[in-house]
Amino acid sequence: MGGYIVRRLLYTIPVVLGVLVTTFILLRLIPGDPVDLFYLGGQDPSGTVSFVVTPSQQSAYDALRREFNLDKHIVHQFFIYLWDFVRFDFGKSIRSQRPINEIIGDHWPATIQLTLAGMGLALFIGIGAGVISAIRHHTWVDYASQSFAVFGVSIPSFFLGVILVMIFSVGLGWLPAISNGHGKELILPGITLGTAASAILARLMRSSMLDVLSRDYIRTARAKGLRERAVIWLHALRNALIPVVTVAGLAFGGLLTGTVIIESVFTRQGLGLQLIAAITQRDYPVVQGLVMLAALLYAGMNLVVDILYTYIDPRVRLVRASV
Repeated sequence: MGGYIVRRLLYTIPVVLGVLVTTFILLRLIPGDPVDLFYLGGQDPSGTVSFVVTPSQQSAYDALRREFNLDKHIVHQFFIYLWDFVRFDFGKSIRSQRPINEIIGDHWPATIQLTLAGMGLALFIGIGAGVISAIRHHTWVDYASQSFAVFGVSIPSFFLGVILVMIFSVGLGWLPAISNGHGKELILPGITLGTAASAILARLMRSSMLDVLSRDYIRTARAKGLRERAVIWLHALRNALIPVVTVAGLAFGGLLTGTVIIESVFTRQGLGLQLIAAITQRDYPVVQGLVMLAALLYAGMNLVVDILYTYIDPRVRLVRASV
């Protein structure tokens, strides 16, 4: 097990490095200089206006560029960025001058709460609806579950969020439209974030469950006189969960990045809202730090999923031990 975990950690290095290089390049391709935009007060988000430096401002202007290594060649900037990342030093914001680790510390709880709420909803509805749909195959329950899955996959999350706000906040006044805490403030953004993932998991769970229920060992279990409930929950469900666990791990990463849109809709003060502001202001260190944090969490979640395989299905453990 230990050797497998080490190998999986080594496999994530090219992925993280690829995200690091891509983020660095794409940020430099966005029009506009971050220091110019800082002096313009963020009044030119298009990046088409350059700041005209007066003689009295030249010293402070040059000092700010040196502080963030913007006076160096782009290749030199990249290796400085790479070295800082290896040391987990994300630097500080150009705009606010706050350390990025401090920004992450202040805003990550709101993002993690929202991600966990969406993931919890996705697992509860997705697995439950998928299992029931497979058991009640070709009944109205199955058709209703499939209709929900099509609806959940098709509707854009930001549009669903606006509709939920119009109904439950503006119309009925049951739930707050602005989400900055937990409890009932997480209900609307959690539903908005988790609907698409729950629909995907429901369809996958239904397909996997139907496949497992048609296997010989399930027929043998039934022939031995086991109750249907035991056949479903003790024999079929565990094997049907293997592909679902894979997609659930990927879905967690998708939900984590999906908070960028949901936090904008509900004005939730999380990392997603900070990322949008940093991109608009060309705040390179903040964008780089937040994107790399998301990449590390995504890679870590995939590692957790691979480890879970060995506990869900012993056959996976045997195969890996023989490799």
